[in-house]
Amino acid sequence: MSEEYEPDNLLDRRSSPRTLQLHYDWLFERERRLVGRRLDLDAGGDVLSVGCGWHPGRHLFPAPAWRLTANDLDAARAEWVVQDGRADAAAPGAAGELHDLPDASFDVVLYRLVLHHIVFQGPLDPVFAEAARLLRPGGTAIAVEPGLWHPVGAGLALANRVGLGTRIHGTPDDVPLSPRGLARHARRAGLQPELHALTYSWRRLPPRLQRALHGADRAVGSIPPAARCGHTLLLLAHKPRA
Repeated sequence: MSEEYEPDNLLDRRSSPRTLQLHYDWLFERERRLVGRRLDLDAGGDVLSVGCGWHPGRHLFPAPAWRLTANDLDAARAEWVVQDGRADAAAPGAAGELHDLPDASFDVVLYRLVLHHIVFQGPLDPVFAEAARLLRPGGTAIAVEPGLWHPVGAGLALANRVGLGTRIHGTPDDVPLSPRGLARHARRAGLQPELHALTYSWRRLPPRLQRALHGADRAVGSIPPAARCGHTLLLLAHKPRA
């Protein structure tokens, strides 16, 4: 579970909802485009959305082709997204400790803006090992996370280090992740990683500048090493079929 969020922080006082929404809409579009290049989204299957919060990933895996199981440490929240029609089943529990879920029971394990909260509390290796256990052969673990190698990510890490995270952006557990570290965790779990930059933009930037950076997302966001420098990263970690 993430730390308590303080809405009265420096950056949120200076960000309009319209500017933020432009960024969120672009992320959804980029996620659909990039995931759709690697996965047959029309084929359907079983998805586990770990730490789902209020957005378990229906924009990527629509019903009825995909059966989506919502996981959250808060059981009431997992049940709520089922009742709201955003998921088909609930499986409460902590990431890395979902021992009741059977091996090889999912085609996709999704961590959408989750791992950077988990790493504040403990190591990520058990989480990746769990994803590998839960995936069927040929399945994919997907993670969407803030990147450490982007200037904003580096600044965020510095703010956290000096104890100003909550005052500046509302929470101490927004921990930008190293792209190299994400790939390393995946490999240690026996998964084959590929990394993309979802965007080089930042949700706080003026809309005109955000749109200008969207061109860079399309042009170089999937080209190493440029992909590692994204503000928001997409990790696709594939489980071998044999």
